[in-house]
This record gives sequence, C-alpha cells and structure tokens, in this order.
Amino acid sequence: MLTIEMIRQAKNRIAPYIYETPLLAIPALDDQLGCKVYVKCENMQKTNAFKLRGAMNKLLTLSKEDLDKGVITASSGNHGKATAFAAKSMGVKATVVVPNTIPKIKVDGILSYGAEVIYAVPSERIALAEGIRDEKGLTFVPPYDDYHVMAGQGTIGLEIMEELADVDVVVVPIGGGGLISGISTAIKEVNPNIRVIGVEPTNVSRYTQSIKAGKRLTLAPESTTVADGTGTLCPGEKNFPIIQKNVDQIITVDEEYILKGTNLLLNAGKILAEITSGMVIGGVLQGKLKFKPDEKVVFLLSGGNIGMEQFEKFKDVL
Repeated sequence: MLTIEMIRQAKNRIAPYIYETPLLAIPALDDQLGCKVYVKCENMQKTNAFKLRGAMNKLLTLSKEDLDKGVITASSGNHGKATAFAAKSMGVKATVVVPNTIPKIKVDGILSYGAEVIYAVPSERIALAEGIRDEKGLTFVPPYDDYHVMAGQGTIGLEIMEELADVDVVVVPIGGGGLISGISTAIKEVNPNIRVIGVEPTNVSRYTQSIKAGKRLTLAPESTTVADGTGTLCPGEKNFPIIQKNVDQIITVDEEYILKGTNLLLNAGKILAEITSGMVIGGVLQGKLKFKPDEKVVFLLSGGNIGMEQFEKFKDVL
C-alpha cells in the first residue's frame, strides 16, 4: 500500500541525492493552452528525469545484503540511468536491460555511471531482466510496479503543492504508472480538490483500455510510440488500483500532437524536454483537454533526455 507518510519519508530520505526542481510559470503559453501555464521541470533533475527519485528511494530502502548482490533493472532509458546513478552513489554494481530501440543519449547516460547495458526486444526487456536476476542472484529494481519507487516519484506532488499552493490541475504523462501513482497519492491525500489528469499515447493506451475493461490488459508487442518513455504494454499490478482511485481523467494523444506539443514547448515556451514530456502539451493542442483561463495548471515535464538525432522526427509536423 502507498501512503502519504511513505512519500514524506521518501522526501527526507532522497533529499541529499536529488534536486528540488523548478516550478516555472510560462506566460507565453497561456493563450495557446487556455489557462495559467506552469511546468514542473523534471527535465532539469539530476540524470535529467524524474526517475531518479524512485530509483534512489528504492535503493536506500534495500538491505545491505540485497545491495551487495548488485542490482538489475529493465528500462526504456530514464529509469536505467537513474538506477545506474543511484547504484554508483552507493558503491553498487548495476546492470540495465534496455530496448534495442532506445535513443543513443539514454544509453550514453546509463554507461556514464558505469552500469552494464544489455539490449532486448522492447516487449521482452522485463522478462529478460528477471531471468538474469534469477540466474545471477541479483536484486531487481522495478521501474514502476513498486511502492518505494512510487513513493519516490510522489515527492514531486509534495513539491508542487509547496511551490504552488493554489494549483487547480496537474497533468502527468503515463507509462507504466509509477509517476502518476505517486503524484496522485500525494496530491489527493493533501487536497482532494486538485484534479490529476493522466496523458498517454493513443498508440499505447494501456491505461485507457484497461480502465474501460475494469482489469489490466496487455497490448500487442507491436504497439509503439514516438514518446519512447511510455512504451510499457501493461499497467503495473500495484499501480492500477491507485490510478483507478486517484486519477480524475486519462486522455490519449496522437503521435502528431505529441510532437507538436514538444515543438510548442521548445519554440514558444523555450523549454527543452524529451518527447514524452511534450505529450502533456499535445493533449491540449489536440483538443482533448480544456481549461478555464484563470485555472492554474501544472504540466509535468518528466524528462529532458533528447538527442539532436531525434529532431528528425519533427520534420513532418512542422
């Protein structure tokens, strides 16, 4: 079970290792998005993504015996980089299983902290990591389906409410569900009137489909998206009921608008964030989200690990 107390404990535990990232007003986007626009800049976090919070909290709660075994994880990139950083900080060996479609900038980041990288077919990376864990006796660090990981991510929710006490809405990208599980728990237990909205790609709409069905569904392996941080095909077992309970709305965004959102953030907002982060802006551009002009809306920018080669993807939407 995930509680506000676990999130508060995580905040104290990880404080020496992370940045409390800026919450910025972006008035240049107010008219285009129809609200008072704020961004929570996890793209400026150490390791350039929110994932450091959860990975750090998880490793700090492991026993010495489990740490001494070495850790392994599966990741689309940012969680792997975070786990590698956390492991290096604690003098632990890390192995990261990544999809063979991963952007180069994310691999370089993982390697920079001394972790071993193993490539896998995207839909098989968790199974491969668990197999290596069993074979070598390593400790698995889940990317999202874990209460300590979620508690770490939930510290963002506490920071948002400290920095903008009268926030009306928080818009969060969804992959496996660890980020929005933590943030929504923190927010709803402090102020249930704040709306929490999740955004996922239309092409990988695992939460939209699962919530409609009333149970966790697994999408086909060929389900892919330009928002490479959100490629998880099935909701987390522990995440799903939390999201059912705490998240007010989940919308899907088409590929074109994910890119348009990233582009608007960069060119009009002057904020460089990875494509997964642009998805939260794309939801408004596609007309899936509408706000009142005086509502204070925080768009969660989940990461900033974007390389120049990825800008090739934008040529068809600009």
